[in-house]
Amino acid sequence: MKYYKRLFCPPKQSFFLFGPRGTGKSTLIHKVFSDALWIDLLRPDILRSYSARPERLFEIVHGNPEKQVIVIDEVQKIPSLLTVVHALIEEQQGRGRQFILTGSNSRKLKRCNIDLLGGRALKCVLHPFMAAELGSDFSLHNALHHGLLPLLLASQNPKQSLEAYVGLYLQEEIQAEGLVRNIESFSCFLETISFSHASELNVTNIANDCEVKRKTVENYIEILKELSLAFQLPVFSKRAQRALTTHPKFYLFDAGVFRALRPCGPFDRPEEIDGLALEGLVAQHLLAWNDYSTDKHEIGFWRTRSKVEVDFVVYGSQGIFAIEVKNSSKINLHDLKPLETFLTDYPMAKALYLYRGTEQLLHKNVLCMPVEKFLTQLMPNQSIANFF
Repeated sequence: MKYYKRLFCPPKQSFFLFGPRGTGKSTLIHKVFSDALWIDLLRPDILRSYSARPERLFEIVHGNPEKQVIVIDEVQKIPSLLTVVHALIEEQQGRGRQFILTGSNSRKLKRCNIDLLGGRALKCVLHPFMAAELGSDFSLHNALHHGLLPLLLASQNPKQSLEAYVGLYLQEEIQAEGLVRNIESFSCFLETISFSHASELNVTNIANDCEVKRKTVENYIEILKELSLAFQLPVFSKRAQRALTTHPKFYLFDAGVFRALRPCGPFDRPEEIDGLALEGLVAQHLLAWNDYSTDKHEIGFWRTRSKVEVDFVVYGSQGIFAIEVKNSSKINLHDLKPLETFLTDYPMAKALYLYRGTEQLLHKNVLCMPVEKFLTQLMPNQSIANFF
């Protein structure tokens, strides 16, 4: 498979690198840190050895003093190794060592006190590909239908591979780790929550549909978030001049995974599903852009009680940016109204309308831009203001 240079820039100090399976964590670390001392806990023999005696890590590190970078892959499988890592970082002779701790399950580490390293290791997340990483190989159609997981990029049958990927998580990550007691109810929840993708989250309604307790659904949602399989965006309410909604917006982490989970029937319009996938695709790009950038922004959405909504609001030191996403090849002036309303309340903001057409134009202080252009030019550490 062709290697694409990632836009994630590894820190100089020790760090955790989380992210769903298939996002290319191990491939990236192997490429950037080719001379590292590598401890692969996916290997059964290595896993047994360190599970029985975590302090063996002292011996392997002290026995290889020339190795300044130590990688522990899938560290959540043996949380007790963090105690040894902490001690090695604290050692006088440990200065200059860098530990890279990868994993797909931060939940297990949190239970065993992930803060054990006390800020000595940063927490980073690797996302699916950004369009800018793929360059000319990026296809908006493929991204909307199959997603941007590196694991699935070269698949001959992406739809089938996505279904297998979802099953892999249910079997290996969820069930094997004992994260849920009832895998059947969790499977039902996954299908139900897919209808909340790119929508406001109503936990009570989801619990009723799944016929489980509200607390159970809340726990399931936390599992998805801690496995980096989903994220939520809060309502942007700074200096609000109108009554706003209170529920957060929910997104699955990848458009392809959304497609795999979302059942489709005769009552589903393809353009509606495409619209949800497109909004989710923009959302995952904004999240990756923010996580990979040094200057962090708050990302939310804006929705009044009268149901005037702007899909995304990006707020930070570089300004306020209101972004509306539409799965349409033409600019509908009616669709610009929410952005114009937002600009009335926040005149210092910049408004961006992303659509499936090809023309770029300015209409009443709203910049209308092809969504593909926005995605391919969105780069970490470059301000959204550069588009204006």
